[in-house]
Amino acid sequence: MNLFRTKPVTAAPRVDAGEPVEGSLEGEATLKRVLTARHLVALGIGAVIGAGIFVLTGHAAATHAGPAVVLSFVIAGFACGLAGLCYAEFASMLPVSGSAYSYAYATLGEFTAWFIGWMLVLEYTFAAATVSVGWSGYFTGLLESIGGGLGVSLTLPATLTSAPLNVVEGRLVPTGALINLPAVAIATAIAALCYRGITQSAFVNSIIVVIKLLVIFLFMGFSLQFIDTSNWTPFIPESQGPGQFGWDGVLRAASIVFFAYIGFDAVSTAAQEAKNPQRDMPIGILGSLAICTLIYIAMSAVMTGIMPYQLLGTPKPVATALETYPSLLWLKTLVEVGAIAGLSSVILVMMVGQPRIFYTMSRDGLIPPMFGRVHPKYRTPHVGTVVVGVSAVILAGLLPIGTLGELVAMGTLLAFATVCIGIPVLRRTRPDLPRAFRVPAAPLVGILGAAGCLYLFWKSFQQNWHWMTGWIVIGMLIYFGYSRRHSKLNT
Repeated sequence: MNLFRTKPVTAAPRVDAGEPVEGSLEGEATLKRVLTARHLVALGIGAVIGAGIFVLTGHAAATHAGPAVVLSFVIAGFACGLAGLCYAEFASMLPVSGSAYSYAYATLGEFTAWFIGWMLVLEYTFAAATVSVGWSGYFTGLLESIGGGLGVSLTLPATLTSAPLNVVEGRLVPTGALINLPAVAIATAIAALCYRGITQSAFVNSIIVVIKLLVIFLFMGFSLQFIDTSNWTPFIPESQGPGQFGWDGVLRAASIVFFAYIGFDAVSTAAQEAKNPQRDMPIGILGSLAICTLIYIAMSAVMTGIMPYQLLGTPKPVATALETYPSLLWLKTLVEVGAIAGLSSVILVMMVGQPRIFYTMSRDGLIPPMFGRVHPKYRTPHVGTVVVGVSAVILAGLLPIGTLGELVAMGTLLAFATVCIGIPVLRRTRPDLPRAFRVPAAPLVGILGAAGCLYLFWKSFQQNWHWMTGWIVIGMLIYFGYSRRHSKLNT
């Protein structure tokens, strides 16, 4: 039964009550509390607004849902909203860097916590790689646009901008390309920034968020005049097979665009660096989620309105839609700049999140102690940042975006489902804990949130079961081979 031993839960220090929250009795370096509610909302928007608009919307509309991709975003957003409420209660009660891993350890036991921690590795590290691949596509397009304006060719060779491996019928097949060099470059640059410090990372992210929101609002504002309502008919195209249009296609698309929402839970990994986590964490999580959901719904409606959905299945659907209208070509370059900025912020927040989860898991003894080291000058989990950066660089340079994206979504959905289950469990087992934020109708919200996330997980798992099963097996080998014996709860 020690597989399900839980980590003791204690009330977190309250900044507004003057309790000390930095440093340790041993004098070692700890994570630095510098983030405000504004920083946290910006982190959430920085992570959420990116691949969903600039990469995945077109694929989901062209392949699965048609104009009804709007409904797919509503469904995915509703499931995320339920999970977001649960995250907000946990993050205000347990303001630590471990996110869903720490919440599971406190409620459902060590084995479940390890499983979720392993899923979070899949979520954050693979997400950074996935978005790096999308960044590469927009960067290549921007070079072509600049070259066209200057009358010179700035096009990079296809062998240096494509993945050397592709997935065909579940198997890895060589493509003839050498490496996706732009993806490798951006992943390396952002890993270096995250190594330098959380203050610098948050500042750069805030600038990027302003840029990409400005570009998105310009796109929607100037595109409204070109909306053709006939492009929305039929709103839900007739089914052409499992997962291809019809309501089944809408739900399939919801499981894909769910990837677009994963950033909001990255806010919870910064809880140990928030100035006043009890007050600011719910604001950061729920505020960023609400803003981003509205933007996604509006953006997907405009995109499918100005162009037939069948033509949006490209690596850069927003730019593709603008190419149809000569009078909007000036906006195409701005969109490419905004996409590059937007995707950069997603990579940044993912690379901020994963090392902090490693930091917490290491402090619990489940992974080697080196992951728990904090840089004495920069106050960042520098070893974990290097490991995540190198892993993201390798994945981004070698694998295609489609398979990476679906694996990320599945890992995220399992983590969200666990958090939803944990809230009603902790309400029963530890009703005495102070909660700065309380989920309304907690049992109902928890059950509905978990059910919705698990259903969307199943939609993706049916086609990617072998990849997910392999990842789970590797995680189990690590747990039973190392983590269980080295767990701090053994002592």
